[in-house]
Amino acid sequence: MSTYSAPLRDMLFTMKEVGGLEAVCALPGFEECSADLVESILEEAGKFAAGVLDPINRAGDTQGARWKDGVVNAADGFKEAYQSFCDTGWNGMPASVEFGGQGLPTLVSTAVLEMWKSSNHAFSLCQMLTLGAVEAIAHHGSEALKQRFLPNMVSGRWTGTMNITEPQAGSDLSVIRSRAVPQGDHYRVSGNKIFITWGEHDLAENIIHLVLARLPDAPAGVKGLSLFLCPKFLVNEDGSLGERNDLLCTSLEHKLGIHGSPTASMSFGEQGGAIGYLVGEPNQGLACMFTMMNHARLNVGLEGLGVSERAYQHARAYALERVQGRTATGSKTIIGHPDVRRMLMDGKARIEAMRALAYFCAAQMDRAHAAAHPADRAQSQALVELLTPIVKGWLTDNALFIASDGVQVHGGMGFVEETGAAQYLRDARITTIYEGTTAIQANDLIGRKIAREGGKTVKALVARMDADARRLLDSREAAVAQTGAALHTGVAALDAAVDWLLAHSAEAGAQCAAGSVPFLRLAGTVVGGWLSARLADAAAAQLAAGEGDAAFLRAKVATARHYAAHVLVAAPMLRDVVVHGGDTTLALADEQF
Repeated sequence: MSTYSAPLRDMLFTMKEVGGLEAVCALPGFEECSADLVESILEEAGKFAAGVLDPINRAGDTQGARWKDGVVNAADGFKEAYQSFCDTGWNGMPASVEFGGQGLPTLVSTAVLEMWKSSNHAFSLCQMLTLGAVEAIAHHGSEALKQRFLPNMVSGRWTGTMNITEPQAGSDLSVIRSRAVPQGDHYRVSGNKIFITWGEHDLAENIIHLVLARLPDAPAGVKGLSLFLCPKFLVNEDGSLGERNDLLCTSLEHKLGIHGSPTASMSFGEQGGAIGYLVGEPNQGLACMFTMMNHARLNVGLEGLGVSERAYQHARAYALERVQGRTATGSKTIIGHPDVRRMLMDGKARIEAMRALAYFCAAQMDRAHAAAHPADRAQSQALVELLTPIVKGWLTDNALFIASDGVQVHGGMGFVEETGAAQYLRDARITTIYEGTTAIQANDLIGRKIAREGGKTVKALVARMDADARRLLDSREAAVAQTGAALHTGVAALDAAVDWLLAHSAEAGAQCAAGSVPFLRLAGTVVGGWLSARLADAAAAQLAAGEGDAAFLRAKVATARHYAAHVLVAAPMLRDVVVHGGDTTLALADEQF
């Protein structure tokens, strides 16, 4: 078993060269944040991830969370780790100072969150859901709800959940049946929810459930959903905990992976109705919940990055120590076999592009929140909205590829649980499904994010990428110029696919939807290639100036070149699938399958 080590140099380099860390720290409200402070935060987070979270990851997988008579106990070590996590301030770090958070830029918290997701995917989900609930309550809750619940949620004393899915209502939220009946200043909520991440556990003293349900006079469909806050234990006026609310965990799911994260089936109102409080306006629950869902989608994309980094590190460690056969390069271990090197280079190149995209999007979130000029905020917000389904869909798509190759590097030993390689593949598998499958992200991308606005934001991004590609073509560094050439071709392929979608979205919706996932992969591949090329360009400039760690910088250039030669070259093929593949996808009648 390998030990996780946070890739601090890669993180800081990407934050500076793609995220624009210095400019982000100069935004209004972030002036106290500096590069030195960020480096210190990342170093301490890396120590916590490696020393506390990574060691219990195995127990989380093999032992898992345990349910008995409605009570859930976390795997060994999780409760102690969570207490330490909260005591040292990590839980609330990304949150607003108004409720006890540190108010740091999203760019900084994103890098820290990556470490939690790499070192212990299952553990990290508890914080993710809690902070997503915090976002929803902070944006849509009454002042009384904010003051009563948010400080304890930010500190980690209480955790949060998102209760959407029901047995008959997966992605189709229009058929949700849970009900909420008004009673004085609160509501009585009843219904059954499934797939509730960290819906019940023994880490914190209270769990705050956000529940989608219908009022008695609500219209049908998604327009009739409202959002309710239902605490596990009711909270008295003085902030102390009162009686147990009428809600119960009836079972835990038996899952392929993330065993350390309890996925609960929840029953509300078996004894007359769980007390709940309305969040936002009546029948506006889905809009309120989307605040939490978009937060979760970006964080699930970050999970794809985190598990990819961990699977890569595990495979790299094995390749550096495993002796098997005579190698073509003269290396003593299997890292000398060309195909092992290919798999490791593929993983490294994709991960660096994935990290660049996640951090770039995080920096745009900071600009959307804090830029001085309204036009700059609006422009960055539009870019965040465009990139959100790409971050969620493309990063998790890559995670399956990288984690699978991680097993392959181990050979037959990768198929044996004791080596640990299989866990990362099993853990990665859920990321393309929850918080909206890849197809849901892809349809959102081509519909709401591109067709609805006539391609305005994506066309601006294409122009920006093309300008960089043309500039890189003239680089004195041959590898950077080659990367620029591949990027120029990739951008042209993306532009052509966008044009086709815009021309056909009205009359050929089914064909567009059939190519939506290939289009998302095309967009991620090209944007990832653009940011990878920017990293290579920055590294080449530092090399030319005689600055920095030469070996690290040369590796950056080489990795970007590999991405261009092995990943970005797929862009024209993906364009052709988008443009020409829809008819074959739809060619058979149902009974012909």
